[in-house]
Amino acid sequence: MEYRRLGNAGMKVSAVSLGGWINYGEGKVAENTAREVVETAYECGINFFDLADVYGQGEAEKQMGAILEQYPRHTLVISSKVFGPMSDDVNDRGLSRKHIMESIEKSLERLRTDYLDIYFCHRPDEDTPVLETARAMDELISQGKVHYWGTSEWSPAQVAEAHAICEQHGLNPPKTEQPQYSMLHRRRVEETLLPVTRSRGIGLVPWSPLAMGMLTGKYDDGVPEDSRFGKEDWAKDRYMTEENVEKVRQLKPIADDLGITRAQLALAWVLRDEGVSSVITGATKPSQVEDNAAAADVELSDEAVEQINNIIGMDDIA
Repeated sequence: MEYRRLGNAGMKVSAVSLGGWINYGEGKVAENTAREVVETAYECGINFFDLADVYGQGEAEKQMGAILEQYPRHTLVISSKVFGPMSDDVNDRGLSRKHIMESIEKSLERLRTDYLDIYFCHRPDEDTPVLETARAMDELISQGKVHYWGTSEWSPAQVAEAHAICEQHGLNPPKTEQPQYSMLHRRRVEETLLPVTRSRGIGLVPWSPLAMGMLTGKYDDGVPEDSRFGKEDWAKDRYMTEENVEKVRQLKPIADDLGITRAQLALAWVLRDEGVSSVITGATKPSQVEDNAAAADVELSDEAVEQINNIIGMDDIA
């Protein structure tokens, strides 16, 4: 496993990480299988596990916390997120100081830990001044409840604003941003986000680097009933197009020549940029974890990257 610095921070995260969205805490993966997936990830050298309080309304954090507590805490990088509504209460959402301070306590309890390595602002909050949010995050860092904070799905301008406000007021700045980034969703990240984050020492930890499984090749010949697209129409409608299918098919010879899977090719392509600290992957079985983790050892030549880019183009299909 390769380990990369989180932006310009001292902490290192595994180049391939495991996310808890969908797969854990929502009844979509059997309890024993979920445990096998997480344990396999740890055995493969994955140290970064990404959650959010809204995943299963806290159930994903509970499930992951119960599994991870068997390992020495210092060997783990655990993140969670705050923003989404956790109840019908008007203040039980967003990035206000009140919600952040209350949410961190609940997330720590569910995850069975005294601190988070990374605390993400899951989405920007138009109702809360950025300075209020930044000060709350800075205070959590001072208290030792959070080591680093970051943003998720913030625009380049919003990321730049948050960083500037922190510098102006002497606060700990965000060290990471979690955008959607894959071969099929690249223009925004490469043209507008990376120029902002690279220059500020902010590391990207992209979600959906496999385009929800589209880039694995499992949909070359249609949609299997037991697949994600077979069970979730919204995901299928987003990615399952004739153009996408053809692009993924054309990637197969490149992967074959390199002796790797298309999933490994897709992950290695995202990791090719030094501005990316880790790719957040999902898995429903241990074999998928093993396949994904191996992508950290894949180095793509300039020629291979050029071949891939000629196939996928720059337009965001999803």
